[in-house]
Amino acid sequence: MAMTRFERLLGLLLRAAVRVFLAVFELFAPQRGSAEQPRLPPISSPLLRVPAIHLARQIRRKEVSSLFFLCCSLYLRFAAALQEAAQVDKLIEEETGGEDVLEDRLPLLGVPVTVKEAFALQGMPNSTGLLSRRTVISGVDAPSVALLKRAGAIPLGVTNCSELCMWLESHNHLYGITRNPYNLGRIAGGSSGGEGSIIGSGASVVGVGSDIGGSIRIPCFFNGIFGHKPTSGIVNNAGQHPPPSGQQPGFLCTGPMCRYAEDLMPMLRIMAGPAAEKLSLSAEVDLRNLRFFSVPHDGGSPLLSPVDPQLIQAQKKVVERLEADLGIKVKEVRIPQLKYSFQIWGAMMSSPGKDGKSPTTFAELMGGGKRVWPAWELFKCMLGVSPHTVAAIGLALVEMFQSSQPSQFILQQKESLQRELEELLGTDGVLLYPSHPQLAPKHHQPIFTPFNFSYTGIFNILGLPVTQCPLGLSVEGLPLGLQLVAGKLQDRLPLATALYLEKAFGGWRDPGDRAHTAENTLNTPKSSSNAT
Repeated sequence: MAMTRFERLLGLLLRAAVRVFLAVFELFAPQRGSAEQPRLPPISSPLLRVPAIHLARQIRRKEVSSLFFLCCSLYLRFAAALQEAAQVDKLIEEETGGEDVLEDRLPLLGVPVTVKEAFALQGMPNSTGLLSRRTVISGVDAPSVALLKRAGAIPLGVTNCSELCMWLESHNHLYGITRNPYNLGRIAGGSSGGEGSIIGSGASVVGVGSDIGGSIRIPCFFNGIFGHKPTSGIVNNAGQHPPPSGQQPGFLCTGPMCRYAEDLMPMLRIMAGPAAEKLSLSAEVDLRNLRFFSVPHDGGSPLLSPVDPQLIQAQKKVVERLEADLGIKVKEVRIPQLKYSFQIWGAMMSSPGKDGKSPTTFAELMGGGKRVWPAWELFKCMLGVSPHTVAAIGLALVEMFQSSQPSQFILQQKESLQRELEELLGTDGVLLYPSHPQLAPKHHQPIFTPFNFSYTGIFNILGLPVTQCPLGLSVEGLPLGLQLVAGKLQDRLPLATALYLEKAFGGWRDPGDRAHTAENTLNTPKSSSNAT
């Protein structure tokens, strides 16, 4: 299904318009005093460079005090977290069953964790960046958070997100804007951008994010860390605001965000609770027995930006490495239905649920149940008095013109894509696909490219498990990466592949380490012979 002449012309016109708007934006946008952005200092504490499962082992063995670690990076829940850390140290002192008993019962004992502010964390704000909810304090924990606490983890606090979790930049009028640790002039992504930034900068060990269009994977990509969107329905999504409606409960996913790939599986196992048994996470995965496929782009949707050449090259390097190390052949495929990813995502997100009820509109969510008028909010925004961000107002405006009944053509594309991918991947296939067409953009620039999230959003609609994997840095010093996609309930396959790629390409890089600035995935990566 090649692009028609009209689609090519439309794409050229749209991209030309975006370049013009960006040029005007750059001309009038406030500029910092110098072109050189301030940088984070290198991470000084070795404890901030340790995977969560290794840190838990050190705490159990009394090599590290949970109390000492929290003093290095604590904020928000200062008093409560310190008290919980002291209790952890006391528990370890009094434990008579040995380290193995503690590991089995409390696998994350004493490990600090941060939580996206959209989740309920007892005693913490739950505003989702909405000014009208600034006084809302959670009285209970969301189920996924409760399971992590039950496993011994100590929540440090909550982190920033986009207004009502529906934009790919974490910015709101309550907490402000979240910055990218690799370049403070770039976005951290959204809507779990606070988690991506704090973990990528080394200030948190692991975190909890949610994802209905890429809200785990996009921030993980922009901040150079690992993230996993599980198979739909595996992790309990309750305890989040805003609650999904219509068909959205089938698309929303809760999952882990980590600097190290080896933390993804234990985090997922804990967060999934009894449902983890469906994933067979303990089954050994031999990458040599898997089938790998590579899709370099979506086929050329005129609504989306073309994929950055550095990302295409990085994905090619992954293909070359897989073939060289595993002795396999990675098949490059074209999936024409991906060109309609945004239309499919938009149509399904606005479709009525099984009860026939349409989903709650974004304008209603903005008003806390009472619908706001987007045009009026836009006028107020121009005067600087609206409580809402430009992005949120824009989403509400677009929503006014969106039909709740998807066209038959788009439904056919969705069903065809679902069948093709499920047949392609089966129970032993892994698909390589860009995490986003661009490197982390400058602040506010996604307003001019609002549909680029479709590279991640399409897999929410399809319900497939996806792992975002970092692949080093670009020539600008920004993270590179790609998505690893598998069939339903085959989460262990992309998780195992991420472990391999971490060893092959270096995984997360300290954003404060100047030595990594000029380093990128095109350089020869260190060897990796571990393929199981």
